[in-house]
Amino acid sequence: MVNLQLPRSGKGEPPVVVQVWGEAALFTRPELKVERVTYPVMTPTAAVGVLEAIYWKPEFAWQVVAIEVLKPIKQFTQRRNETTDLASLADAAAGRRRLDTVANRVQRNAVCLKDVAYRIHAHVRLHPHATKQDAAYRDQFRRRVTRGSCFSQPYLGTREHSAYFGDPDAAMVPIEHTEDLGIMLHSIDRSTTSPGFSWFTARLDRGVLHVPAEGIRVPGAE
Repeated sequence: MVNLQLPRSGKGEPPVVVQVWGEAALFTRPELKVERVTYPVMTPTAAVGVLEAIYWKPEFAWQVVAIEVLKPIKQFTQRRNETTDLASLADAAAGRRRLDTVANRVQRNAVCLKDVAYRIHAHVRLHPHATKQDAAYRDQFRRRVTRGSCFSQPYLGTREHSAYFGDPDAAMVPIEHTEDLGIMLHSIDRSTTSPGFSWFTARLDRGVLHVPAEGIRVPGAE
């Protein structure tokens, strides 16, 4: 495993690490509306989804600092059933209406990733009401990864693409690939009725996506 120079926590602790892999993945680029086209790498929000599926508590949030790409980037095309009846994120979070997926079903092509593997590096960020030190949550997360325990099945962008996870494999190193990835979603703030979205300019640097501590916030953008 490459010794990355990653930002440490406020107490000087290194980030926790988990390795994830799967047969396929789809990390949708938001600017392409008609058909789904994946980013070539996992996004920070998808990484947070994997971390929360393994271990989540209301006392803390995950902050992803880096994602290593461990297998060559390979794509394939898949035809998927989707719905044109879409609710806003605020309506979906509040449960204000149900979607009629049967009456509004359409088939669309999606450009997906094939045979993927990543290493996620992340910090635990405590909320003010937390009753334990962050070390307790980090240790619990590491134990769950080693045991293969999770609250729900992690997935890679969409639920049909299940993710497997485990302790990091030091024998696997990031791919030698560098690419500018454009604008990527950094995080979603769900603390208000109008969700806020933060973005950043992403770049894959010799197989590593470095994620800044904060993105540029765009309130209410979808």
